Formats: sequence, structure tokens, C-alpha cells
Amino acid sequence: MALKTVLVADVPERPAVALPITRLQPKGMVEMGRGASGFVVVGHRGKGMNALASSDRRLMAVKENSVRSFNAAAQFPIDFIEFDVQVTKDDWAVIFHDNFILTEEDGNIDEKRVTDLTLEEFLSYGPQKEIGKMGKTLLRKAKDGRVLNWNVEDDDSLCTLQEAFQKVDSHLGFNIELKFDDDITYKEEELTHALEVILQVVSHHANARPIIFSSFHPDAAQLMRKLQSAYPVFFLTDGGCEVYNDIRRNSLDEAIKLCLASGLQGIVSEARGIFRNPSAISRMKESNLHILTYGQLNNVPEAVYMQHLMGINGVIVDLIEEITGVVSEFTSPAIRVDENLSKSTVEEEQANKPNFSQLELAFLLRLIPQLVQH
Repeated sequence: MALKTVLVADVPERPAVALPITRLQPKGMVEMGRGASGFVVVGHRGKGMNALASSDRRLMAVKENSVRSFNAAAQFPIDFIEFDVQVTKDDWAVIFHDNFILTEEDGNIDEKRVTDLTLEEFLSYGPQKEIGKMGKTLLRKAKDGRVLNWNVEDDDSLCTLQEAFQKVDSHLGFNIELKFDDDITYKEEELTHALEVILQVVSHHANARPIIFSSFHPDAAQLMRKLQSAYPVFFLTDGGCEVYNDIRRNSLDEAIKLCLASGLQGIVSEARGIFRNPSAISRMKESNLHILTYGQLNNVPEAVYMQHLMGINGVIVDLIEEITGVVSEFTSPAIRVDENLSKSTVEEEQANKPNFSQLELAFLLRLIPQLVQH
């Protein structure tokens, strides 16, 4: 089907309007980072993903992809939060990571695809917005196949994209991941319809909020770029850490080719993919592509610092408090203007700040790919 300026789909309480394609300089790209270094910290699913099988209680502190998690993340010096958006069968953009949502009914596990639910059905899971009221018990399938109770210390109700715009700190940028199932082959009109629903919400509620779209689905990323030019679109990739039938998803080089062919503005890679192939960074820079990373390595301060030295533009992290703390240290100016600090204190701080020579950095870049092969 031919692509056109987006005509907003019919969604309750909103008039249909055409989304103008205007700005060639996407919002959010000029001032991505808060500090002078421009290094971006992004909260993964808000204040961090929920890893229910983990022994790390920090990964079960607050319900991921919830308004509560988003606003908790906003209390720290981050630039964006990242979250996953899917579209229900009655055309509501909702925020939820997994393709399937699980509960228990009559002793049996009930599993439904999120995109097969209506908004009312989706919101019936977990805590309800009415104080003290609980909906269906929310379960989650772990990577090892176990089905676990989705218990966190600070729970919250499921939410829509519209709610996030209305209830989350307006200064916080949104990295909206366009979520599609790897096991489904989508027709172009199906992808386009879902993207139009999402764009309608953004057009009505984004205002001056910085927005980045991203997707692992190559066709969805390309379509979003064609449907609008107001906001940047990044391609998400494992960077060669996993193998897919679609060759465009299998390496950083393929990701670069896709971005250049489609006019995408950046790449979000698994951090391991960057460390395995650090030479790809220079090719991305030469192509004027922004580079963000995600993955468990981004919860390790030393790995984040190395990426800063390598020229990565920013990191998506779970442990926001810890990582923003170390980022503020290694991106601070070499000379601090503070009359209350003695010369010896400043010198001590600078001495404790990691500092690699070009020769040492070159050695580390040769060594790291060997360290992260497994």
C-alpha cells in the first residue's frame, strides 16, 4: 500500500486529524544529554526492568513500565525513559513489554496475547486504579520457562501511552519502543495501522517532550520514518549476539546499511555487540548515526565508562541510581568551580577519576571483544 501523511485513526475521545510532516531536524536530537559531555542515560522500562528470577532486589523494587516507575526514574538525572508500546485490538496504545499476559484461573495458567485484548481487558490485570482494588493476578514467564508471580515491592497498575504523557514529568524524554512479535509475519497495512494509532497519541500529547522511536522490527522502523519526520527513529539490534531469519537484524554492519537506506537517525545495540565489534563505532560516526546501547553490561559502571570513552552517545540502564552517580563523576569538567572545595580535594577527585591514554584505550579495545565472546 502507498504511504501517506498519517490520518489519525478513530480512537475514543479524540477527533481525527492529519499529522503534518514538518521538521527535518527531529526533536530531541540536538540536546540529547544533560551534561556538557552530551552522554545520555535512559531508564530501562522506567526505573528498571523486573527480573523476577533474580536475587537482586533492586530489579524488583517498582513495577516496570508503569507511571510510578517512570516518575521514580525522573527523580534522577536521566534524559529519557524507554518503554514498550503495543496496540490493543480496539486501537489503544498500551505500555507492556511481553507479547503475552498471564494470569491464573481455576488453577490453570491463562495466557493471552496483548494485542488480542481490548483496553478494558488489558487493564483488568494487576492492581486497579481504584485504591485497594486488585484485578486478575498478574504472572510472568521467566526465560527458563517457569511461571512466577509478578511480585514487586512497589506495585502499580498497567497504563496506556496517553496516561504516560499526561502523568509523567514533562521534562523527561520518551524512547518509545515499537513492539512487535518476532514470531508473526505482519502485513504492511497491519504495521502501518499500529504505528498510526501510536502517532495519534504522540501528536495529541507530546507537546515539547523529546521523543525517540525505536524498533527491533526493520519494516516497522522504516515505516515510522516514512510516516513522520518530526521525531528520530532508531533501529534496535542485538548487534550479532543472536541470529535471526531476517539478515538485517544479524550484525551492526547490516544495521548501518538499513539506517542509511531508510534515513533512520540512530542505532540502539546490545552493549555486547558494540564490545565485540568496536570498529563499527567509527563507521556509525562517519554515517552521522547516533549510538545508544542496552543490556546487562550497562549496569556495570566500568562497562558504561568504557562506552563513554569509545564514543557511544548513551546507555539504557536498569540501575539508574548507581549508573547516574558514576556518569556524573566521569563526565564532570576537569576543573570544578567551587570555592568551598580546597585545591587538595579537587586534585584528589581528579586523581580518582579513571584516565586512559590513547595507547591504553587501543589495547582495551583489542582485548574487550575476546572477553565478551561468551
